[in-house]
Amino acid sequence: QVQLVESGGGFVQAGGSLRLSCTASGRTFGSYAMGWFRQAPGKEREFVARISTGGGTTYYTDSVKGRFTISRDNAKNLVYLQMNSLKPEDTAVYYCGAKSGSSSASPALYDYWGQGTQVTVSS
Repeated sequence: QVQLVESGGGFVQAGGSLRLSCTASGRTFGSYAMGWFRQAPGKEREFVARISTGGGTTYYTDSVKGRFTISRDNAKNLVYLQMNSLKPEDTAVYYCGAKSGSSSASPALYDYWGQGTQVTVSS
């Protein structure tokens, strides 16, 4: 089983930056594709970014392209989401997820989730 913990959320003004981190337990971190998702009040969990097991392939939802960057450090069991030029519509609880096998943008296909970290962007 994989345990995931997110950190790095907080309050920031529009145009600012935050870096979210996801720490993973276990020796098999490199066997999982990883993703970042977010959920705003009254909305379903939404795909943000994903990264392959070795970090060679990344994909982003259109609304964050050019602003967010997902990366991973398998030696440290860490996944990051660097968020620049933040907008009020980015406000949500951000979750990291782990998925065995092929990568996916569908949250229902992920095997493990962290508890989430709140990101609030003010204007």
